[in-house]
Amino acid sequence: MSAAPSMAFEREPRRVFSRHPLNVPLDLIALRSGVPENLPGRCTDISEAGVGAVVAGEVAKGQQVAVELRLPNVGVPVRARAVVRYQSRLHCGLEFVGLSVEQREMIGYWIYRSTAEPIDFDQLEKEILPKQELLKIANAEAPAALTEPAAKPRRRIRVVRRGLYMLIASILALAALGWWEWQRSWNELERRSPAVESGLRVSPETMEKRILTKVDPVYPEAARTAGTEGRVELDAVIAPDGSVKRLRPVSGPDLLVRSASQAVQSWKFEPYLSSGKPVEVETAIVVEFRLN
Repeated sequence: MSAAPSMAFEREPRRVFSRHPLNVPLDLIALRSGVPENLPGRCTDISEAGVGAVVAGEVAKGQQVAVELRLPNVGVPVRARAVVRYQSRLHCGLEFVGLSVEQREMIGYWIYRSTAEPIDFDQLEKEILPKQELLKIANAEAPAALTEPAAKPRRRIRVVRRGLYMLIASILALAALGWWEWQRSWNELERRSPAVESGLRVSPETMEKRILTKVDPVYPEAARTAGTEGRVELDAVIAPDGSVKRLRPVSGPDLLVRSASQAVQSWKFEPYLSSGKPVEVETAIVVEFRLN
């Protein structure tokens, strides 16, 4: 199975969102041979587009990972898929991929709160309450204002606090929806990972010598009529008992891939031994189709 070519960037994309310093723990999950590996780290800065981090492990530029971190004073964590855009020793830059609107708004809200001036409750109240409600409050508190001109109206503060509580409740609900989106994205990332669990890959030449039962594929009539011929390459996972556990087409004409897969599925191999025990291995199988 040949590795997929990595994407090359001619130049670094221009940064749209400004970064903000953030020093909190960060968990990074990377898939290695289909097995999730948790790499602890620490976030150094964050924006609505990604995070900078120091990670206790190796990651490669262009690698897809999952990220989890907690923003200060926010009750739910940020969980998202990301791509490694920069890597130097333990330092890396991660760009969010498929970040939900709810997660982005939660990050933007935290950035706003961390950089905003202290809240002016009187101004906030004027933006929240309608004019008629303000008149009612003013009329109700007019006598008290004459006798105690320096007293701070408490009712206004309670109303503003209720508005803040409602905002926090909305953020929690949006974060729950964001968690579901993160889970779905991570499942897609796992489905795209290599199928083998053991991580042991054996050359096609070695496995060809271990074939015990080999069934030749049937040449499809449609391919014969169209004059289609060529090579079909399959990525195969061979179980410890020598049977073909999984197949994945890599290359070849579509008319021939199905016939080759059906034939190879019934092949039987001599079990591959590692430390004296049969193990699951991954290999490549090539099937030739020639008209003559």
